[in-house]
Amino acid sequence: MRYLTLSLAALTLVVTAPPAAAQGGAVSGLSAPYHMVHGFVVGAAEAMPEANYSFKPTPEVRTFGLLVGHIANANYMFCSTATGEQNPNPTDFEKVSDKAALVAALKASFDYCTKAHGMTDAKGVEPINMFGMDLNRLGVLSFNTVHDAEHYGNMVTYMRLKGLVPPSSQP
Repeated sequence: MRYLTLSLAALTLVVTAPPAAAQGGAVSGLSAPYHMVHGFVVGAAEAMPEANYSFKPTPEVRTFGLLVGHIANANYMFCSTATGEQNPNPTDFEKVSDKAALVAALKASFDYCTKAHGMTDAKGVEPINMFGMDLNRLGVLSFNTVHDAEHYGNMVTYMRLKGLVPPSSQP
């Protein structure tokens, strides 16, 4: 006999995924992982105390604040590439150090990417080149979600080192 096991994160995805995800299609298939990572990254940025935004575990890595700024910058870059729009973000958020400004920038970058996830399947399968790779627009959106998840993993480490429980591990 087989049993289906659902995690709390999977259940949360069902509740928080936008209505378009319920309609099916290739683009909406990327929606659930994107929204899960989106929530975790923003939750981590909000949970880390401002005093720890200058923390970095070793001299060779970014500070937590630089990491948040990097994610915001990258979201704009990936999602403008996916939509074919000019990047609407004129700010280099890796040069911002204020927590409130960085959290606001991060949320705005995810809002921009959420709009990109609203593209049609026909647009999503259009070919595009990014970083010398032949992809389609869906591939760029997927690449962005993987990138955000990779850096969420960094955020988890920073939070654990500071004695904080990351969003993905909270009950």
